[in-house]
Amino acid sequence: MDKSLIRNFSIIAHIDHGKSTLADRILQFTGAISEREFHDQLLDDMDLERERGITIKASAVRINYKARDGRQYELNLIDTPGHVDFTYEVSKSIAACEGALLVVDAAQGVEAQTVANLYLAMEHNLVIIPVINKIDLANAEIERTRQQISDILGLDKTEVILASAKLGKGTEDILEAVIQRIPPPSGEVSNPLQALIFDSRFDVYKGVVIHLRLMNGMLRKGMKIMTMSNRNIYEVQEVGVYDPREKHVDTLSCGEVGYITCNIREAREVTIGDTVTDAEQPAASPLPGYKKVRPMVFSGIYPANSADFPALKEAIEKLRLSDASFVFEPEKSASLGMGFRCGFLGLLHMEIVESRLEREFDLNLVVTTPSVVYRVLKKDGSIEEVDNPMKLPNPGEIEEVEEPYVRAFILTPKESIGAMLELAESRRGSYVSTEYLDETRARIVYDIPLSEVIVDFYDRIKSVTRGYGSLDYEFLDYRPTNIVKLDILINGEVYDAFSSLVFKDRAYSKGKAIIEKLKETIPRHLFQIVLQAAIGGQVIARETIKAIGKNVTAKCYGGDITRKRKLWEKQKAGKKKMKQFGKVEIPQEAFFAALKAQ
Repeated sequence: MDKSLIRNFSIIAHIDHGKSTLADRILQFTGAISEREFHDQLLDDMDLERERGITIKASAVRINYKARDGRQYELNLIDTPGHVDFTYEVSKSIAACEGALLVVDAAQGVEAQTVANLYLAMEHNLVIIPVINKIDLANAEIERTRQQISDILGLDKTEVILASAKLGKGTEDILEAVIQRIPPPSGEVSNPLQALIFDSRFDVYKGVVIHLRLMNGMLRKGMKIMTMSNRNIYEVQEVGVYDPREKHVDTLSCGEVGYITCNIREAREVTIGDTVTDAEQPAASPLPGYKKVRPMVFSGIYPANSADFPALKEAIEKLRLSDASFVFEPEKSASLGMGFRCGFLGLLHMEIVESRLEREFDLNLVVTTPSVVYRVLKKDGSIEEVDNPMKLPNPGEIEEVEEPYVRAFILTPKESIGAMLELAESRRGSYVSTEYLDETRARIVYDIPLSEVIVDFYDRIKSVTRGYGSLDYEFLDYRPTNIVKLDILINGEVYDAFSSLVFKDRAYSKGKAIIEKLKETIPRHLFQIVLQAAIGGQVIARETIKAIGKNVTAKCYGGDITRKRKLWEKQKAGKKKMKQFGKVEIPQEAFFAALKAQ
């Protein structure tokens, strides 16, 4: 197709501002999907996305649109996630586009992730089209939101498009703005092939399906291609686009977005951000690709049944195809056996990965308490990065421990400022600034340890502000801290799945909270279970789960009391033996309870 008639754009916004609904309306308006085939959140093809009402994966779709000028245009739309944990998905989408629709909720206004996504887009020099969505709501404040877009985001308020994705208002204006304001893609068909891999997935029959955006050259079925990171050569088996169903095409040319299959069976051979080129006439250099992601949260993932380890290994490798921000390495636990130490961008990211592994690959998993990466300066001058409590060196070897800090940007209604300051202070935050965005909202900036942010800080913000607060954060630096290793003992044995590194002043309350939660969630056994929280050799909290009582003398009718005593003694000896050798069955809910304990 003529390159001047192609437009590549993405939709970016804060979570729940209506990105997926707007994508639905665009698909309906352009006739890309029939009424019979349509369902809400069409591009969110995971059950998990529909259940939670959030976008987890970026989705690309080709749309043919006849504009007001009478010409037929090819629009490549990429719908993106809005939660802070999925920023990497947004950055991948932005790198494959020339422009973006920045959607802002008319009732909630500009929020933290709106600002973060705008900066991401501006780093890539994208053309920004601001859209105020949900103008049909009774509490919509259109003029205030328009002013926020001008004051906070620095965009021209006269260029704002008003829309209601739910009712379909403003859809045509948005499409016309895409055509008029977003430039066609650069590059030439005659140049050597350069295609950016921005996503991939695994298909049982086709192998790895590679999603790419062509920056230069042309791709066709049967040609030999090479991935520039590992110099592997493949033959293209299938070329296609999503409209939104898979549709085979003969060729993909410069500026277009589509997919290819090459019968690649090993998931690890494909890298997100890699460059695909012609094996016979390769490009001189690869495309810039993506900035390397640094996981913020680490946790262990183990199969509930140790025999499922090979299946878990295969599942994790396939999942990483569609989620390049997820990293992992094998590890062994004394209590859980073989598993993987996994790195995530945040706690929601961790929950989503675990849910996908269980649903898509039919696995039963155990997830350990999450932790951040601590930097340990040892007395011999060496520096060690610790992401697992079991790897913490002996106290005698440690000179100093540093923990990661983030700069948190909290947007809050004016009436919740006091409660928000109190919450941030309770999480060991250092106050930086307060900025009033308008008469009703303020932005509070705090430097907070990452370990205080990852578990339930976002949930607490939503609770304190009755749903109107929002959070964005960026990595700042490492600062000295005083941490200790908190162990949880079950019947005298350290259960390393519950071990965690905590701030010393919080160790008692954290240890007490964990064992109280475990007492509630671990079912009673035929023997007594003693739960203890300890720092080093010192027990700081204890709870006991009583044994299930069994009336062993119920069958005795009359006779001498010695008969009953003999049975009681036998039962007592049996319970003692069971306590010594009996295995405590710990349900999955216990791990989640320990995870959330504060």
